[in-house]
Amino acid sequence: MTRRRSSATWLAAAYAALVVYASLYPFVPWNWPPGLGWPNLIYLPWPRYWGRFDVWANAVGYFPLGLLLAVALARSAVRHWAAYVLAALGLCLLSLSMEVLQHALPRRVPSSADWVLNCTGAALGMVVGCSVARLGWLAPWEGWRERWFVPDSAGALALVALWPLALLFPTAVPLGVGYLLPRLQPLVVLALQDTPWALASAGEAALEAVPLAWPPELELLTTALGLLSPCLLVLSVARRGWRRGLLVAVLMGLGLGGLLAAALFNFGPEHAWAWVTPTVWPGFALGGALALVAACLSRRACAAWGLVSLSALIALVSQAPADPFLRQTMQAWEQGRFVNMYGLAQWLGLCWPFAALTWLMWGVTQAESRAQTASRP
Repeated sequence: MTRRRSSATWLAAAYAALVVYASLYPFVPWNWPPGLGWPNLIYLPWPRYWGRFDVWANAVGYFPLGLLLAVALARSAVRHWAAYVLAALGLCLLSLSMEVLQHALPRRVPSSADWVLNCTGAALGMVVGCSVARLGWLAPWEGWRERWFVPDSAGALALVALWPLALLFPTAVPLGVGYLLPRLQPLVVLALQDTPWALASAGEAALEAVPLAWPPELELLTTALGLLSPCLLVLSVARRGWRRGLLVAVLMGLGLGGLLAAALFNFGPEHAWAWVTPTVWPGFALGGALALVAACLSRRACAAWGLVSLSALIALVSQAPADPFLRQTMQAWEQGRFVNMYGLAQWLGLCWPFAALTWLMWGVTQAESRAQTASRP
């Protein structure tokens, strides 16, 4: 069986980042525990109190990671049992490392019970993943992917799967993800302070000036680009034919679902459709129409236009105004909410377009003939 990159590999890496983030949040303050020597560093005390939520969170939290890792190994045509054993041991070592590092975080409590539950969940996930692969239940997905996508599509599919989660982060404009550069501006100003490259006060004021209202045309264009960008991403790895139009329709549904879920979680059921403005539906229509036109283009052309679309989206979103209601909601997210996943959804919404840009920069350089040749028996 030919080794192929699996989207489960990228999803497992993303989930591992989630585990590390949730295990070490809020990352401050880092303090060496008083009286704790190096030999006692790996000692994990047994908890005095048991909570049902803690038990389920630790056991279930590592289950998807083990499942995704097992599926990724199976999709990569790894058949030797030692690889699965080493993968399971690696997950146990990851959990142990997180618990040991929690010694240095006063807000976190390391626990041997947490480590045992994490290892149990990871082992169960590995067993289920191996069983699914051994029973041949991955074959329908593999056949569907072969018919719809080119072999080098794992990264793009993983990014598309993460896109609805990125929409959970509240934005000033519907589908306007990628508001990262303004958030980094204070760090840049601080880093350049007292240097020859320090920003002048007038320049800082100009950078910080944000319009109170946006022209409807820019809001419409931003919404259209927010839908067009993931469509171009998936079209850059999709095979030609009628399936491309169906993929565009599915992404439009995912975009609507993501916005609706974000409104429900952040503002309540009574504000589920508060994000609908007079420019939203025209923006969706424009983005969908442009995506259908792009469905007739080559993969490399879709990747190239995807770079243009994402760059324009980032530029527009960076200039988008933020009303006080949105700022208050973002503050609540930064302080930590359940749907926010300890702030990780925020970073996903901020960084998703940049990750897609990175992938498309690689994809636009790939020759079309490579995928055509790789798909031949």
